[in-house]
Amino acid sequence: MKELALKYGCNPNQKPARIFMDNGSELPVQVLNGRPGYINFLDALNSWQLVKEMKAATGMPSAASFKHVSPAGAAIGLPLDNTLKHIYFVDDVDFELTPLACAYTRARGADRMSSYGDFAALSDICDEATARLIKREVSDGVIAPGYTPEALAVLKQKKRGNYNIIQIDPDYQAPEFERKQVFGVTFEQKHNDCKLGDPKIYENRPTKNKEIPEEALRDLIISQITLKYTQSNSVCYVKDGQAIGIGAGQQSRIHCTRLAGNKADIWWLRQHPRVMALPFKEGIHRADRDNAIDVYISEEHDDVLRDGAWQKVFTQKPEVLTMEEKKAWIAKNTNVVLGSDAFFPFGDNIERAHKSGVKYIAQAGGSIRDDNVIETCDKYGIAMCMTGVRLFHH
Repeated sequence: MKELALKYGCNPNQKPARIFMDNGSELPVQVLNGRPGYINFLDALNSWQLVKEMKAATGMPSAASFKHVSPAGAAIGLPLDNTLKHIYFVDDVDFELTPLACAYTRARGADRMSSYGDFAALSDICDEATARLIKREVSDGVIAPGYTPEALAVLKQKKRGNYNIIQIDPDYQAPEFERKQVFGVTFEQKHNDCKLGDPKIYENRPTKNKEIPEEALRDLIISQITLKYTQSNSVCYVKDGQAIGIGAGQQSRIHCTRLAGNKADIWWLRQHPRVMALPFKEGIHRADRDNAIDVYISEEHDDVLRDGAWQKVFTQKPEVLTMEEKKAWIAKNTNVVLGSDAFFPFGDNIERAHKSGVKYIAQAGGSIRDDNVIETCDKYGIAMCMTGVRLFHH
C-alpha cells in the first residue's frame, strides 16, 4: 500500500489526513486491524524506533508505552519478582510471562497513570502471553514486526474488534534525510542515526567516582535511547532495565528532573508494604486502583481517605502514609541511573536526582557550569559520564 487515509489529523477539524511515502514507494507498515489515526502513527513510528534500537543495543526483547509522542515507559524483558508482579497487576495471571511479556509489563507498569490509553511498541513478534496482557489494559493500539496467530486472535477481540494493530517491516531503514512542514515551510535534516549502544560514548567520566558496573552501563544506554525519542527537554530515571520516571517537553531542565524524579518516587512508593497491602474492595478496576494509589501516596490523600470517599474503594480506611514515612522509604531506593538529553546547566539537578537514589548519570556536557555539576556529583559519590551527544527530539 502506497497511501493510507486517516480518520482526521491531530484534531477532528483537520481533514483530510493521510500517510504516504514521498518517493512513491510502498509504506513499511500494514494495518492488520482497526483504523489508526494521525497521532497513533506518530506514537507507533517513534516507539518502534525506540524498541528496535533498544533491542539492538541490549540483545533483549524490548517494549515501550507511548502517549502524545513521548514514552511513558520503556523496558527490556528482565524477569519480574513478586513485588513488581503485584504493583503491575500481573500477579493473578495463570500463564507464563515470556521475556517480551515482561518487557511490556515493565514498560506499561512504570507510570500507569500516564500509560492509560497508550500506544504500545514491541521489538519482537508479539506472542500470546504479551497479547493477553495488552488485552487487559486501556490502550489505543500496538506496533510490532509480527504477531503469532494466537496473539492476533486475542488482540482482535479488544475494543469490540476495533483495536489498532500495526505490523511494520523490521528491515525498513529510514532515508538519510528527513523532512517535515510547519506553517507551509519545509524543514530538512539528517536522520538521527547516532549509535547510543556504543560503550565508548560513556568513557568520559570527569567525576571522582569513575566506576560504573555493567548493569548500570546498560541502564545508562537505556536512558539515552529512551531520551532519543522523547520530546525535549527531557530526562529519564532508569533502574533494573526499565525507565521508572520520564520528564518530557519541559522548558526548564530542573523541571524535567523534578517531574521525572517525582514519577520515580511514585514508582518506588508503590512498593511500600502499606501501599501493597491497601484493602481494595472486590471488583475495583485496575484504572481505579491506579488512581486511588496515586492519590493515597500524594499530598492530596484526603481526597481518597475522607468519609464517603474511602468506602467506595477500600473495605476499611487505610492510615495516612506520612511525609516522614515516605521520605524514609524513598531513601531506600539506590543505584538509580539518570540520563539527560542535553547538559545540566546547574548542580540543582544533581541535588534533586540524589533525593531519588541516583548513583550514575549520563549527560551531554558542555555547560559553562560543568565544574559545579561535577562538584555536586562528587559530593554524593555519583559517577557521571559526559557523552558529548545531544539528543533533542521534536
